[in-house]
Amino acid sequence: MAEVTYKEAVNRALADALAADPDVFVFGEDIGAAGGVFKTTAGLQERFGRDRVLDTPISEQAILGLALGAATQGMRPVAELMFADFAGVAFDQIVNQLAKYRYMSNGQISVPVTIRLAQGIGGGFAAQHSQSVENWFLNVVGLKIVVPATPADAYGLLRAAIADEDPVLFFEHKGLLNDKGQLEDDPQPVEIGRAAVVRQGSDVTIVASQLMRARALEAAERLAAESISVEVIDPVTLVPMDIATIGAGLERTNNLVVVQESSAGGSWGATLIARLIGEYFDSFDSPPLLLAGDETPIPFAHQLEQAWPPSADRIVDAVRGLLGAAAPAAG
Repeated sequence: MAEVTYKEAVNRALADALAADPDVFVFGEDIGAAGGVFKTTAGLQERFGRDRVLDTPISEQAILGLALGAATQGMRPVAELMFADFAGVAFDQIVNQLAKYRYMSNGQISVPVTIRLAQGIGGGFAAQHSQSVENWFLNVVGLKIVVPATPADAYGLLRAAIADEDPVLFFEHKGLLNDKGQLEDDPQPVEIGRAAVVRQGSDVTIVASQLMRARALEAAERLAAESISVEVIDPVTLVPMDIATIGAGLERTNNLVVVQESSAGGSWGATLIARLIGEYFDSFDSPPLLLAGDETPIPFAHQLEQAWPPSADRIVDAVRGLLGAAAPAAG
């Protein structure tokens, strides 16, 4: 077992997938000679050659058009969009072509495309390059959406995504790229669609992904000093969502806080709460809370950028308030 960074885990997953399957190839803007804007593809072109690690023109539509065409011919393309925000440029390719091609061919043609997208705050890239855009795709049937928070999950989910027969959106969080974690000497794919209980607790369940997972764990540690026992669950995959694991957590604690970086409207957190109310209504001792990023564009200034999504302080205050509301009245 070795300690690696998040971006090193992504790099190793790509290298192992390229080595294991000649049908896998990787392409995007500046990913070859430059090793990627975030260095997640460093060294891959030197090792595997220009035919399998390709630099492309600055055209997201062309990148995803290539991905679709190659997939229909039996290849396993791994396309990188330098910033997740740029998915808007190729939105039709993703939601009307990749997501629907298998269905419209009556299952005759699968589309095993992996799209890697760097999202989230953490680099001071401002409003057009810092969004968490997974919510744009929530209601598009035919796509899978994964949001790894640790190096081990980044490796395992990327290997699983590349092996999947359906298109997978693989969101890499820019604010986590240099975070370190343990990776097995012989790491294996991580099952898509399974949440992870990353901290046990009995008073409240917090569901949080990517950067917000770290802030939720920080809040849980602080609340433990107040004898408040917090369970933290990382959904890991947003589509399909592991409602059973999260629902079981709610049944254990009877109180729920969902924490996400993106704004609240039309979000995975709002969708999760709606489903849990419908399927686990009797398990709630208090109204569920959704903590989300502010309803504003993301600021450029570092201090404002860090304050834009929920902080550990906000999570601590929310849990205190929730449990106060859930406590039985005196007498």
